[in-house]
Amino acid sequence: MKRPRESAELFILAAGVTFAVACSGPGKYVWVDDYAESGQVEKPYVIVPGDILQVRVFNQDQLSTRARVRSDGKITLPLLDDVTAIGLTPVELGKQLHEGLRSFVKDPLVTVSVEESGPPSVYVIGEVVKPGGYPLDRASGVLSALVNAGGLTQDASTDRIFVLRQAPSAVRIRFTYEALVRLAGRAPAFRLRPGDIVVVE
Repeated sequence: MKRPRESAELFILAAGVTFAVACSGPGKYVWVDDYAESGQVEKPYVIVPGDILQVRVFNQDQLSTRARVRSDGKITLPLLDDVTAIGLTPVELGKQLHEGLRSFVKDPLVTVSVEESGPPSVYVIGEVVKPGGYPLDRASGVLSALVNAGGLTQDASTDRIFVLRQAPSAVRIRFTYEALVRLAGRAPAFRLRPGDIVVVE
């Protein structure tokens, strides 16, 4: 039986592989030196595995609960059993629960808040020694992610290192190992974000 952390990592890695395949192909990437960061627009928080959610149903204490988002992206709630929470904002989940509870409660007023968020992580897959998820700090760049993953394998293409970034729109950003270690161009200053996936081909 897989531990929750392992299952969560497999879930994210599978999503990363799917995203990588979708973004593959000639011309469907941008070199890091040409990558233009879009304006930082504050976006609503999206629920991830490991988050602890407070679900409140007004005047229905028996339906209100505190739940951790499991590695399969779901939470268990009274009457509704397993409900998918991953990928939704708290407001979107509240609306979904409102609809689900209408069969049991007349016009339920549901609020969802994130009581505790899961730790930010990045994922490193492909031709690295130890693929998997790794904690992300504010100063994390691509090279530090590769070091955490044990470095490149002998079969790695040193000029085919990509960061898959899904927000605000899907993009595949290409790096070379030489630029990272020689501090050339914009590669060393590039900062990873939570949910980024580093792929070494």
